[in-house]
Amino acid sequence: MSRFWSPFVKDLVPYVPGEQPKLDNLIKLNTNENPYGPSPRAIEAIRAVPDDSLRLYPAPDADALKATIADYYGVRSDQVFVGNGSDEVLAHVFHGLFQHGRPLLFPDISYSFYPVYCGLYGIEAKTIALDEDFRIDLAAYRQPNGGIIFPNPNAPTGIALGLGEIEQLLQANTDSVVVVDEAYVDFGAETAISLVDRYPNLLVTQSLSKSRSLAGLRVGLAVGHADLIEALERIKNSFNSYPLDRLALAGAEAAFADVDYFESTRDKVIRSRQWLATSLAEMGFEVLPSAANFVFARHREHDAAALAKGLREQRVIVRHFAKPRIDQFLRITVGTDAQNEKLVEALRALL
Repeated sequence: MSRFWSPFVKDLVPYVPGEQPKLDNLIKLNTNENPYGPSPRAIEAIRAVPDDSLRLYPAPDADALKATIADYYGVRSDQVFVGNGSDEVLAHVFHGLFQHGRPLLFPDISYSFYPVYCGLYGIEAKTIALDEDFRIDLAAYRQPNGGIIFPNPNAPTGIALGLGEIEQLLQANTDSVVVVDEAYVDFGAETAISLVDRYPNLLVTQSLSKSRSLAGLRVGLAVGHADLIEALERIKNSFNSYPLDRLALAGAEAAFADVDYFESTRDKVIRSRQWLATSLAEMGFEVLPSAANFVFARHREHDAAALAKGLREQRVIVRHFAKPRIDQFLRITVGTDAQNEKLVEALRALL
């Protein structure tokens, strides 16, 4: 049936999401989901929605949610964009802000959706190698480009850049858009949203999937200069006027409003990450310094693929990337204390 495809489809290399196995009694540490549930206030708000109002379309501009986000970050509502998960937001960014006939720069080891979007929208991709310590070398980005994008903290390494470093890049790169993808920022990095009023080419994207435990609801956002946001709105309204349903809007607003719950669960994850990193190091792992809700680690004497296979046999799932430079690393999501302890026990048995 491929003869009915548009010509470009056959050349696409789609993104491969993390495995979602349908198994009982599984320690699932492979997709960076938050081990703690969403805010009870978010659950309550979602439960209050399903009534006769579902026959009506949701608010196309998500004004109430944008106002909540704007208030939280101290920006204006016209500086906020929301979409169906940060992946959709990023898709609109690639489509609306990076198609300038010049290469888009991003790290060689990074979020693997970036090259997928380049293929989908016909954007030339130019990867910039992480340095020998797996850190983003911002000096290497000071070259002609049609845009720059990188996660902060980076994924899958978990290493974060400081706000001063990002500002230096912005000062040196004023003729194209710089996107800071902050899917994991709440677990130990500093958001660049504080810089958007000073740099009209800066766009910051975030997700409610990780730190607010709403991966199943699909809500993402972007904050930047109103001109950048208008471009995203034009793309959105040419694609899907109603990307967020009534349940998602209600749950997202309540999640942002419940600051105490957010801070409590975030702090639990950070403490557990520190314990996990120390435990792995004591077993001979090299653990990269993480500011995310996962750790990236390799053992000096044991093959990563073999360790991942052995863990699976003990019903513990972690992520292994069979890619150059990182094929000996495991990316391990920070779980609850009980899950982390079972992971460590399983690794000790293997080692």
